[in-house]
Amino acid sequence: MSEVAVVLSGAGFLDGAEIQESVITMLTLDKAGVKYQCMAPDVAQMHVVNHFTGEVSEGEERNVLVEAARIARTKIIDIAIANPNDYDAVIFPGGYGAAKNLSNFAVKGAASSVQQDVLQFARSFAATGKPMGFVCISPALIPHIYGADAKLTIGSDADTAAAITEMGGVHVNCPVQDFVVDEERKIVSTPAYMLDERIGDVATGIEKLVHKVIEMING
Repeated sequence: MSEVAVVLSGAGFLDGAEIQESVITMLTLDKAGVKYQCMAPDVAQMHVVNHFTGEVSEGEERNVLVEAARIARTKIIDIAIANPNDYDAVIFPGGYGAAKNLSNFAVKGAASSVQQDVLQFARSFAATGKPMGFVCISPALIPHIYGADAKLTIGSDADTAAAITEMGGVHVNCPVQDFVVDEERKIVSTPAYMLDERIGDVATGIEKLVHKVIEMING
């Protein structure tokens, strides 16, 4: 049976992994009969956001791996000990945690970097030639992982797309219910909540991405 690594970045879209995107990803994999292993870096979050007010909770600290365990129902490992050879594909759900905890894209934009353990795992996995899926803002990681000229989407946000282009990515505008494929590199991306759409539309795009990734595993 195939197994997919799902890389989380906390819990809650303002400072961690987008919960709905993460659950839709895992549910779609499970319905397709594909095992998954959640993982996250064992590091402090950039900050903690009160999801009721949208304001930063000054003085509060949380751990990315511990928070991600809320979504994974504790079935999660530190990405630092994950072996890329154990998995047939990797999927990164979105949420600002991808741009705040897995990387510093939210602060640095085109001058950003990726957290060391995440980058090592992702680059090692990319070198195997197996497929990877990226949801919402997580495609901002792609130029760091694959280098220049990788094709991807974050939807249609001009500023974010411009930063990704400056990093060497090839951005393609895409509606929420669709996805973009870089066939050469086996990269699949979908906008999800980068576009302010209904959960049903977001789910359609993520489901298509997951099924495309599974097709690439089997094909």
